[in-house]
Amino acid sequence: MTTQIKLYEKISTLSQRMVDAAQANNWDRLVALERRVAALRNELIASDASLALSTPELLHKQSLIQQILEDDAEIRRHTEPWMERVRHFLGTQKSHPATAPATRQSTSAQTGKPHTP
Repeated sequence: MTTQIKLYEKISTLSQRMVDAAQANNWDRLVALERRVAALRNELIASDASLALSTPELLHKQSLIQQILEDDAEIRRHTEPWMERVRHFLGTQKSHPATAPATRQSTSAQTGKPHTP
């Protein structure tokens, strides 16, 4: 078995673990696993892809890639709603920043009177 196939197998194994982490809302684990996948992906890119694979190896590679893509879709199914809540929260915070107590005590530049809520 080629190094390329072994790398796809490792990525596929980690991809399944990422699904498990996403389903458990274990974001720290998900991030750690994603970093490991990224390192393997970099190895894969650096590997000699010009080596010819046998037909069984090509079929196995295709199967691994399909499984990785299915895992990615499942991960997104769990992370996208969470990310949308974060985006909404950050958008709400950006449009309604908290007013510091000192700011509330300041005087209005237009009236010269203390600001009262």
